[in-house]
Amino acid sequence: MKFIPATSLITFVCSLLVFPMTSNSQNQNAFEHANENAAFLRCGTKTPTENEAALKERHFNNLRGKPNKPGGSSYVPRAVGSITVSVYMHVITSSNGLEGNLSSPDIEEQISVLNTAFSNTAFTFTLASTDYSANNLWYTAGHNTAAEAQMKAALRNGDGDALNIYTNNMGGGLLGWATFPSDYAANPVNDGIVVLFSSFPGGSASPYNEGDTATHEVGHWLGLYHTFQGGCGGSGDFVNDTPAERSPAYGCPIGRDSCTKGKKAAGVDPIYNFMDYTDDSCMFEFSVGQALRSDEQSLIYRGL
Repeated sequence: MKFIPATSLITFVCSLLVFPMTSNSQNQNAFEHANENAAFLRCGTKTPTENEAALKERHFNNLRGKPNKPGGSSYVPRAVGSITVSVYMHVITSSNGLEGNLSSPDIEEQISVLNTAFSNTAFTFTLASTDYSANNLWYTAGHNTAAEAQMKAALRNGDGDALNIYTNNMGGGLLGWATFPSDYAANPVNDGIVVLFSSFPGGSASPYNEGDTATHEVGHWLGLYHTFQGGCGGSGDFVNDTPAERSPAYGCPIGRDSCTKGKKAAGVDPIYNFMDYTDDSCMFEFSVGQALRSDEQSLIYRGL
């Protein structure tokens, strides 16, 4: 019997009771799907409160207006595929090296998934190096733990423009988490993403085993919020072409429309977007607005 985190079920059940989908059968199918896969919490990246998001956006807008800041008032969107991101892969295994191992083909396939996912953005990803660490403490390092800090302090490479990916078996039902570009200056050693090793393409974390957990977390690393950030009100995820979404979507609930009022309410929920919580097989796109926001966020905060 699978362990089902109470927080996952409570959030999902409340969204069904208060904000029903399009039909009873769809509700039931979605609930059953979430129940079956509730052992996984898609993302541990901290979701800013409405006030926190507003403050971050104000800071971002202030920097955008400074001509001497990279991007600044002279920002011009960069060409698709014109920015190469060096990826430093840190594979953490159990101390005996038997659990959590990823082969070179596994890693190459994950890089390929990233490049396909971000193919309409300014970014391409190239593997700079791979290292392996057999360490039980790091292998189960959770979010914001001393073990995570120790792991990153020992292994991190590059500056703000380098993507460090750590793979482990963090437990707690998490698939991964990331830092935002705006976090880099305050804590550069913490920068990067941590991903469940079995979410890599062909891994055992079905239905999250096609590599899009890394895609989702890299989206955060480049400055994107969840599509359901802010719910139906306010500025949401600060991207104009992603319709508002009241709560995370699970499975692949085609036609789900959880927001009918608000300035971003037009359109059904963006369930195919990499920044939602749907299955890997359901996700296949970043919007044009997300491509532009990730470009400008990365340029201003990372110099990338």
